[in-house]
Amino acid sequence: MLNIGDKNSVIKPIVGSWFSIYWYDRRHYYWNDACIKYTDGQWDALIKDMAELGMKYLVMCNVASHGYAVYDSKVLPKYPMASADPLEAVMTACDKYGINVFLNNDYYHDEYYFKIDEMFYPESVKGRYTMLEEVAEKYSGHKSFYGWYWAWESYLSPYFADHFIKYINDSSKQARLLTPKAKFLTAPYGTRTATEDAKFIKQLEELDVDIVAYQDTVGCYAMNTDESERAFEILRRVHDKVPQRKLWADVETFTWEGKDNVAETPLIPAGFDRLKKQLAAVSPYADNILVFIFEGLFSKPDSIAYTGYDKAGKYYNEYVAWLKEAHPEMIKKL
Repeated sequence: MLNIGDKNSVIKPIVGSWFSIYWYDRRHYYWNDACIKYTDGQWDALIKDMAELGMKYLVMCNVASHGYAVYDSKVLPKYPMASADPLEAVMTACDKYGINVFLNNDYYHDEYYFKIDEMFYPESVKGRYTMLEEVAEKYSGHKSFYGWYWAWESYLSPYFADHFIKYINDSSKQARLLTPKAKFLTAPYGTRTATEDAKFIKQLEELDVDIVAYQDTVGCYAMNTDESERAFEILRRVHDKVPQRKLWADVETFTWEGKDNVAETPLIPAGFDRLKKQLAAVSPYADNILVFIFEGLFSKPDSIAYTGYDKAGKYYNEYVAWLKEAHPEMIKKL
């Protein structure tokens, strides 16, 4: 096991995060209202705040949820927000500050994502692909556009389900017609059950993605940091045999304000000591470390994008203090 008392430099920094413009339930309670009220200038400031810490990747959680889109769509009405086009504001800011964005086409009929058959109904497939076309047409022309994140998560048990492989490969095939140079990303959970046998290696070869960012699931209490390290060590050996699939980590920065693992409970900062252990656990094995989530749980107190949530300000300051010591090269003045 990696001793986190070792030099900070062996612990990799955060280079990207999942990101939401609008979220429907209380998990994003401490920043959702702020995001809805953000002006284009505040969206710009939020992206700048992340870029100044050396972040290079932004993964959109969703472009729609619970019957509303965050952009002008023919499929769903747009959720009312202060910015006329917040996704355009985010993409423009990412152009400006050099951040690569993974877009997506989710969620069309959120409830279908918990039901296998319904995900493949003709209506569901048509809705997702129409949104894919809309998002590609409106936003893939930005220089910050990097690829697509497929948001229907797989559970490793310890293998990918066949329906998940079909969903991924069908989605990537469709997206490649619209954006031939795009990269594809998926982020499965169930990471604790990781295996390195021939069946999983074959599945990884079949999966049409460039990057697999496994969730460390520490925030959801599915495993601890020792278990995370063991799982990522196994996954490193697997991905070394399938090098065309990059191994990234999706580290959970949160804990729960009340009952855990329910949509009615707000996510809150986990505390930097735990986060540092999580980063240490995956650092020897993951090519890059992304987090769920930086936005909202970390908030720069003197920024115009500050959410006003004091615990997020503290989390931000603790991470920046560590980053200045461990990886000063990541700090930028933009």
